Amino acid sequence: MAMKLLSTPISLSHPTKLFFFSLPKPISRTSSFFQWRSKCRGFTRKMVVKACIKMEEKNVKETSKQEWGKVSAVLFDMDGVLCNSENPSRKAAVDVFAEMGVQVTVEDFVPFTGMGEANFLGGVASVKGVKEFNTEAAKKRFFEIYLDKYAKPNSGIGFPGALELITQCKCKGLKVAVASSADRIKVDANLAAAGLPLSMFEAIVSADAFENLKPAPDIFLAASKILDVPPDECIVIEDALAGVQAAKAAKMRCIAVTTTLTEETLKDAGPSIIRNDIGSVSLDDILSGGSDEMVQDSQFLQVSEKNPSTILNERTRNGPTPGVDVPSDGVFSLEGLQGSRREILRYGSLGIALSCLYFAVTNWKAMQYASPKAIWNMLFAAKSPFFEPNEVESRSARIQQFVNYISDLESRGTAPIVPEFPAKLDWLNTAPLQFRRDLQGKVVLLDFWTYCCINCMHVLPDLDFLEKKYKDKPFNVVGVHSAKFDNEKDLEAIHNAVLRYGITHPVVNDGDMYLWRELGVSSWPTFAIVGPNGKLLAQISGEGHRKDLDYLVEAALLFYGQKKLLDNKPIPLNLEKDNDPRLLTSPLKFPGKLAIDVLNNRLFISDSNHNRIVVTDLDGNFIVQIGSTGEEGLCDGSFDDATFNRPQGLAYNAKKNLLYVADTENHALREIDFVSDKVRTLAGNGMKGSDYTGGEKGTSQLLNSPWDVCFDPVNENVYIAMAGQHQIWEHNTQDGVTKAFSGNGYERNLNGSSSTNTSYAQPSGISLSPDLMEAYIADSESSSIRALDLKTGGSRLLAGGDPVLSDNLFRFGDHDGVGSDVLLQHPLGVLCAKDGQIYIADSYNHKGQAKPVSRMERPSLLSFLSHLGSLKQKMEHFLLLIQTTV
Repeated sequence: MAMKLLSTPISLSHPTKLFFFSLPKPISRTSSFFQWRSKCRGFTRKMVVKACIKMEEKNVKETSKQEWGKVSAVLFDMDGVLCNSENPSRKAAVDVFAEMGVQVTVEDFVPFTGMGEANFLGGVASVKGVKEFNTEAAKKRFFEIYLDKYAKPNSGIGFPGALELITQCKCKGLKVAVASSADRIKVDANLAAAGLPLSMFEAIVSADAFENLKPAPDIFLAASKILDVPPDECIVIEDALAGVQAAKAAKMRCIAVTTTLTEETLKDAGPSIIRNDIGSVSLDDILSGGSDEMVQDSQFLQVSEKNPSTILNERTRNGPTPGVDVPSDGVFSLEGLQGSRREILRYGSLGIALSCLYFAVTNWKAMQYASPKAIWNMLFAAKSPFFEPNEVESRSARIQQFVNYISDLESRGTAPIVPEFPAKLDWLNTAPLQFRRDLQGKVVLLDFWTYCCINCMHVLPDLDFLEKKYKDKPFNVVGVHSAKFDNEKDLEAIHNAVLRYGITHPVVNDGDMYLWRELGVSSWPTFAIVGPNGKLLAQISGEGHRKDLDYLVEAALLFYGQKKLLDNKPIPLNLEKDNDPRLLTSPLKFPGKLAIDVLNNRLFISDSNHNRIVVTDLDGNFIVQIGSTGEEGLCDGSFDDATFNRPQGLAYNAKKNLLYVADTENHALREIDFVSDKVRTLAGNGMKGSDYTGGEKGTSQLLNSPWDVCFDPVNENVYIAMAGQHQIWEHNTQDGVTKAFSGNGYERNLNGSSSTNTSYAQPSGISLSPDLMEAYIADSESSSIRALDLKTGGSRLLAGGDPVLSDNLFRFGDHDGVGSDVLLQHPLGVLCAKDGQIYIADSYNHKGQAKPVSRMERPSLLSFLSHLGSLKQKMEHFLLLIQTTV
């Protein structure tokens, strides 16, 4: 759930935020309303006709959709397409020639754009008559200047929309590659500066290995060969004439963008489509040649930029235009909408204000997590210019960068003091702590977490790593539990979570989000590094930052150690695990899921925190266990030798007497064979994956926190609720291939007609319908139950969640009703019985719910089934045993 509240994720990998604390510079922002209004002043019949004429001319040159053909791969040029690096490259080249005493301008390099650095520099040297020009020496110096001044990691040179388009292509199953005339050193630097990981691309082809660069087709043809895709199934996205010419020579279709050259100039090379920039290129453009809407819009806006008096004069000369009334007092009417600019501004502002008020009232639960400080941090906080390190950068150099940063922060005196923990808060694993009393002299890592969040679970190993590494140092981790759901504010529930996750550092229950608001936190998880003097040094959001946290902590210990400000006296702990007798007496330890073999009178239990699978009869009598050691691990073999790591979902294959296991913290799919008494791994290898497409066989396909599974006995597929990356996956037991089935990886509650326009939010339960046409999903973070169409990969709402705002994951509660009127709270399980009755584990309401469902009718009343609050021990999961016949 590492997300900004009520906002669409910028990318499939959650964005990183490192806030630095300095006085912000004033920022001048132009109102988007006024930008829109200036482009929409009015139009005439003459203008519309002109736009249509240009469209017809354009359509003659563009390939029609019917003739577009198959597309299997997209080849991206780098400079001017993925990265806004053409002008910085020219500036660096100008610097190179300046050092040689040759005066040139950035315009001198335009004719040689896209031809590789050798031609880029050598071409200008030839034009300027530079004698004894050493191309290799010039290239070397060019790269030194460019990398030092213009291509810092994550310096923001990436074009808006580049990452999104690449992600859309990959989700659609297209192969993507970078095919650039630049040398590899520049390609890597630019992609890092643009925040585009190399791992996103199936191939990166650069100029180093080629003698003939663009406009020769060699680079594009090599990319095609590496991807194993025929050239006529490749789409090239280019900005330079040489690139467009190279694409045509390679017999590839080309989408040209006007980031470097004008549309008129590019037309001469004959690209298939012309767009403004990569943000204007749609997936439809790539797959089917696009629509004409974008071109038409640009023509319309271009024409409508005429001076208003000119437009009025045209209207007077040409007579009245149907649908457009032009009163003499300057008030205009468009299809009956009348009003002056002042009135439009007045009523428009009023409408926006009322819309904001309505949103705040109807989404008050989400609004309570926002704070003015968080908005300030989002808009004005300075980002680190060196947060993402270069892979070749040494550890010592990286740590020294952070030491310098802390030194600068202290010398400027701009770091805020972290407020004290309120005295009324409850603590776990320790007595109440205070910064000025207990934590003074220590480097403190505050972990803002909530125990339902899968991303918060993912970072626990990172925190454990840091605690063990710096156990003899004045360093402490403090978990600040900032609950999302009402149930998570309960101290006993947090106590159970601390036991379940094995947390041994201090945890404070900040149910009222006091520190969250004071520090401007806006997502789970967020880490705040606090110095021994109580000053806030930095904040990092999201998972996957073990190295960054490690370097920051070590830098803080070095800096403040030299200042003699550290106190190595340990904090006394009183661990919850040492004071709960249930851990010693209970035969099960936080069991997760169940599966039933009615024919053979067996019940399968994932005994999650004992890292084993227990088999009993339906009366609860023990039969056998798989994973007898109780140790965490990923070992196949006999029932005694096999090991698991917090297994959850189970699904039984009655025909072959197999049990499929979602081995959650091993990020693996396992198979238990009760014929051979063996365990084997079907997918995953223990490492958390970040692949949103899949398609590999066996353990080479990485998974991400699979939480539940169900088995289709007809097609022999295992469907996986992949909580870690908000998707539904499928494993084909016949060929061993595991791949994404539904969901684009964004964390939201979006129902769509296909896999790519459907999004989930930490799906944690899955069950098949009796006719195997649908799967029912317990979408925990959106507090909803969804129906997944197993033919199309699309989904529809059954109960709960926000039916309007897909990004609102805060519509939860406890209310019966119909469809979206139902309020659930983080459901973790769902089961469809043979009679079509759906049973829901409404986990954080401590209830079981049941509802009948028909795919042809609106979901009927969700009825209250049973309340577990009266039980002596509250259960996180309502485990419902239903006796059915096979």
